[in-house]
Amino acid sequence: PPKKEFCCKAAKEHDIPEDLDKVLENKVMETVSDLYYINMSVVEMMCLDGTDGEGIVSKSVASHSDLIPGVYEGGLKIWECTFDLIDYFSEAEIQFTNKTVLDLGCGAGLLGIAALRGKADKVHFQDYNSTVIDEITLPNAVANCRSEGNRMGSGDDRKTSKPPSKRPKKAECLPDALTKCRFFSGEWSEVSQLLLSSNKPFSKYDIILTSETIYNPDYYGALHDTLAQLLDKNGRVYLASKAHYFGVGGGIHLFEKFTVERNVFRTSIVKIIDKGLQRCIMEMAFKDSS
Repeated sequence: PPKKEFCCKAAKEHDIPEDLDKVLENKVMETVSDLYYINMSVVEMMCLDGTDGEGIVSKSVASHSDLIPGVYEGGLKIWECTFDLIDYFSEAEIQFTNKTVLDLGCGAGLLGIAALRGKADKVHFQDYNSTVIDEITLPNAVANCRSEGNRMGSGDDRKTSKPPSKRPKKAECLPDALTKCRFFSGEWSEVSQLLLSSNKPFSKYDIILTSETIYNPDYYGALHDTLAQLLDKNGRVYLASKAHYFGVGGGIHLFEKFTVERNVFRTSIVKIIDKGLQRCIMEMAFKDSS
């Protein structure tokens, strides 16, 4: 069954390649919400030509679906709640300075990159699919870290700037901001295990960001346990979601009910967006936290 398959996706850490030019080779850059990102349709075409070891693009195309449980979990698209959460960061003046941040179910990684720009001390990115990390998340992080250079976190407004025609200028060594990043693929509980049992020093996250990850109620247990295992005792989770996911059955109120029953976190809906399908942002913290 899909649930079982989902639980079998082994975790791995993806190293940042030494040759950053190669990471951005043949990528087409665009800007959105003041951030650089890779054009997804170009990546999909390249994946169909054989750069996709998992075969998720051909499977997604063949099944006309953005979600194939246990195979492909939607990371090749930037979903709209991501932008809701990025907007909320500035509205609520969320402070990332010196914080350790996890972008869980990261896809394009824009939430983590926004945290990096907000002077986070460490940002880790996780997606179910290794192809998404290699072909999308990592290139996006590289492009943003390079374009900012020493200005990463200065908050300058680049909304009107054009993306680099091919790629940002060649850097002599790894940009400082990129040294703060780590990248992981695999199922949530497997990634938790990898982090908690690793020889590398690991401190729990001050902030966990996640967008559109609660569409399937089958995954609620794994998501809840991952948040409980990886969040610092006084940390915060910011979760963006549609009120209801038609066809898959999940949604913010169902997940909130699930969380209340578990009695580990306190939750609060901090923003409701009523344009089109209702969307929400939820803040979570441990019940006994300050």
